[in-house]
Amino acid sequence: MDAKAGTLTRDETPENSQWDLSGLYSSNEEWDKDFQSLEADLSRYASFQGTLGESCLKLKECIEFDMNFSRKLEKLYTFAHLKNDEDKTNSFYQGNFEKAMRLLNEAGSASSFIRPEIMAVPQDQMARFLEEKEIEFYKYHLEQILRYREHTLTDKEEKLLAASGEMSRAARDGFDMLDNADLQLGEIEDESGEPLTLTHGNFQSLMQNYDRRVRKDAFHTYYKAYESHRFTYSTLLSSSVKKDLFYSRSRNYSGYRAKALFSENISEEVYDNLIESVHQNLKPLYKYFEIRKKLLGLDELHIYDCGVPLVKNIKWHMPYEEAVEKIKIALQPLGAEYNELVGKGLLQDRWTDRYENKGKRSGAYSSGCYDSNPFILMNYTEDNINSVYTLAHEAGHSMHSLYSRKNQPYLYSDYTIFVAEVASTFNESLLTKFFLSQDIDREMRVYLLCREIDNFRGTLYRQTMFAEFEHKVYKAAENNQPLTIETFQEIYKGLLDLYFGPGLVLDDCLSLECFRIPHFYFSFYVYKYATGISAAYALADRVLSGGDKELDDYLNFLKSGGSKYPIDLLKGAGVDMTSPEPVRTALSKFSSLVDELESLTLAN
Repeated sequence: MDAKAGTLTRDETPENSQWDLSGLYSSNEEWDKDFQSLEADLSRYASFQGTLGESCLKLKECIEFDMNFSRKLEKLYTFAHLKNDEDKTNSFYQGNFEKAMRLLNEAGSASSFIRPEIMAVPQDQMARFLEEKEIEFYKYHLEQILRYREHTLTDKEEKLLAASGEMSRAARDGFDMLDNADLQLGEIEDESGEPLTLTHGNFQSLMQNYDRRVRKDAFHTYYKAYESHRFTYSTLLSSSVKKDLFYSRSRNYSGYRAKALFSENISEEVYDNLIESVHQNLKPLYKYFEIRKKLLGLDELHIYDCGVPLVKNIKWHMPYEEAVEKIKIALQPLGAEYNELVGKGLLQDRWTDRYENKGKRSGAYSSGCYDSNPFILMNYTEDNINSVYTLAHEAGHSMHSLYSRKNQPYLYSDYTIFVAEVASTFNESLLTKFFLSQDIDREMRVYLLCREIDNFRGTLYRQTMFAEFEHKVYKAAENNQPLTIETFQEIYKGLLDLYFGPGLVLDDCLSLECFRIPHFYFSFYVYKYATGISAAYALADRVLSGGDKELDDYLNFLKSGGSKYPIDLLKGAGVDMTSPEPVRTALSKFSSLVDELESLTLAN
């Protein structure tokens, strides 16, 4: 499809390039019928309240009703959000999405008694329940809930904490409004001397501009806006940290990091191993900066020089159908069944909504529900290699979901965030290996190497630096150190010095970067990006160098959904994330890529 795709309306977009949602609902009337049925069923939740401790059969009956209701609601919601994302200007589907969201919130409220009531059952009585055959299937599900017993308060205290939920979002909401609505980032002159207003959206593109004057101006103008609001940003971030400490202390956790890792049963050792392993492998990153400095012919390398491509004018053109065929070849190590499902899904079965149209949601994602195949939203462009990688990435998510749903009951079909990026990143690694194995010219090889290196740099090194910043900030707060603007910037400046090394000149304003990272308002989340890419590359190496057993281990991981805790699922696949080895494997891969870049560009 040509470049005019984004100018087409939804009705003008060819049907075979759209996802096929008829397997979910064949008509809007059918969706509305299910909506009304679920709305009427909401009242049935009340009939279970106060009965869960009476017998294991009462408990089972409630869980089964809740699971069946959730499954139907998930199907309803999936259709509504997919149709809404096709065209955000379609008021009918926007209305259906809002109805689905309202029902989702009402269901959450109606079922909110279940977890507290389960934890209120006396331990000896619950132990007897768990030995009953009738409830055997639900044992792991109940054990996940019961883990929170020691961190659950009295009914009155729980109600107070629940009532504070909306208030607790104040710092995050304040950051969102300031950063996305009120903040004026300023204006620069582009390479033609024309005025250009800075936005969050074009800032990253400007950091890749070949005109160094444009990059430098954009960088300093961008951070000048943060400097003028630094006290407000500092106060918001400090308030967010204090809010988190209030909840962790209220619920008797040893610290907020422990609370954040508790839900997925991740030990703090995993977090510490990640940081320590990266500390021990910073020299290849320093080496990459030196290579970049030499290739760009600079006396000084600044952060605004670290995004500009080292190869100019790379021409890329790959239609969607060809991209699918290339992806299939790249994924051949995953076996015939996996490959066939990918190709069939992306082409014949129309999992993918391929191209941009007027009003369509931007970006890309993989979605779906237990009673559907996966669906991929794309805005594919033929002249951008990132579109091919994004398609392979989302196909990884989709295959993970497909295998999980085919092999696990609904209750255990969802995998956690800790493992969510493994299958997608695994696919990207195979795609890079395939492209580099082809007969390509030197410029394309350098381009692909740099793309892979920068992916590692952004996902493994950068996210680990963010994770270490969070850990240091929360430790300071837990030790009653005031969280002033100087505290934040001092901690962040120390990490910049460590992670960028002596070869990069750090402009003073870069320490303000800590105030613009939205993930810091979703505490102790970013480390999962780094562990995810580490697990993916360790598993890719294991599968590519192994045989049938190693492949089966990986495919069984995809099939396991949420039937075990994520660390145990990855151990079954052959990767122990409680050990530093997977992170070291990924860092070793990074080092080899940097060495190859050096040999291609500076050896002579």
